[in-house]
Amino acid sequence: MFKYATLLAGLLLAAPAFGEDGAAGYPDRPIKIVVCVPAGGGVDTVTRIVADKLRERLGQPVVVENRTGLSGSIGAEAVVGAEPDGYTLLASQPAPLTVNVLLYKKLNYDPSALVPVAVMTSIPNTLTVRPDFPATTIRDFIAYARAHPGTLNYASQGTGTTSHLTAALFDSKTGIRMQHVPYRGTAPAITDLIAGHVDLMFAELASAIHLHEAGKARILAVATKERVPALPDIPTFIEAGVPDFISDTWNAISAPPKTPPAIVAKLNAAIVDILKMPDVQERLKKLNTTPEAMTPAEAADFVKADMARWSGVIKAANIPPLE
Repeated sequence: MFKYATLLAGLLLAAPAFGEDGAAGYPDRPIKIVVCVPAGGGVDTVTRIVADKLRERLGQPVVVENRTGLSGSIGAEAVVGAEPDGYTLLASQPAPLTVNVLLYKKLNYDPSALVPVAVMTSIPNTLTVRPDFPATTIRDFIAYARAHPGTLNYASQGTGTTSHLTAALFDSKTGIRMQHVPYRGTAPAITDLIAGHVDLMFAELASAIHLHEAGKARILAVATKERVPALPDIPTFIEAGVPDFISDTWNAISAPPKTPPAIVAKLNAAIVDILKMPDVQERLKKLNTTPEAMTPAEAADFVKADMARWSGVIKAANIPPLE
C-alpha cells in the first residue's frame, strides 16, 4: 500500500511540470525562431520586431536564426523535426505552409503537421513596372500586354512564391501570357526591375512603394478590394476590370507538431498583444504591412483557405510539379 501511495504522490508532483494550464513555467530558457528567408526580407524584419518584444514579455532571450532555401522548405523542415516544447518556432511566408506542398513532387516534411501559432502581418501585392514602361495605367498595361502576347517578362522571388502565383492568377483572369523570370528572393528581382532587365513584377507593397515614390519603378495597381490609403491615386485590379483579383502575402509563426495547446495559446496571446502595441503598429505602418490579430484556430483556418486559393491558381495555370 505504501508503494502505491508513493507512486501516486510522485505522479501528482510530476503532473504540474507544465502547470495546470500546460504552460506554467514556460519559457525558462531561450526561444529560437527559425526564419526561412534571408535577413532583411519582409518576414525577417517583422519577426525581429516581434522577437524584441517577446524578449521583454516572456523574460527570456528570443534568438532569430535565418535558415533559407527551397522556397522556405529548409527552415520548415528543421522546425518540423524539432522538439514540440515551444523553444523552436518557424517564421515564414506562405510558401512553406501552403504552396510548396502543391508544387513540389516531394517534400521532406508535412506542412499540415506544423501547428499554427499566429499570423503576424499581411500585405497586398502590386503590379509594378520598370520606370520607362510604355503603359502608365493598369488599363493601358492590359491593352499593351494583349497587343504584345508572350513578349513581356516578369520577375518573381522564385518559382512558387506569391509574386509568381499572382502573375499566374493575372494570366488566368485576363488571358494574357507573359514570360516568367524567377530570382532567388525579392532583392535581386527588384534590382533587375529598376535596371530595366525585366518589364514588371507582382511585388508586395512594402517592397514596391518606396521605388514608386522615388520614381525608380511605377505601381499600376494593387491587389486589394479597396484602394490602399498610402496610395490613394492607384486603382485596384478590380477597378480595372479584373474580377475578384485579390492577392496578398503574410507572415506567420508556427510550432513543431504536437506542441501543447497551452504553450501555443500563451505564445499567441503574447504575439497578438505585441501587434497591438502603438510603437509596434507605428513601425509596421512604416513597412506598409497590416498587423493581424488571429487566434490559433483562426490562423489554422486562414492557412487552409490560402492553400485552397493557390491550389486553384496552380491548376488553372497548369504549373508543372517541381523536383
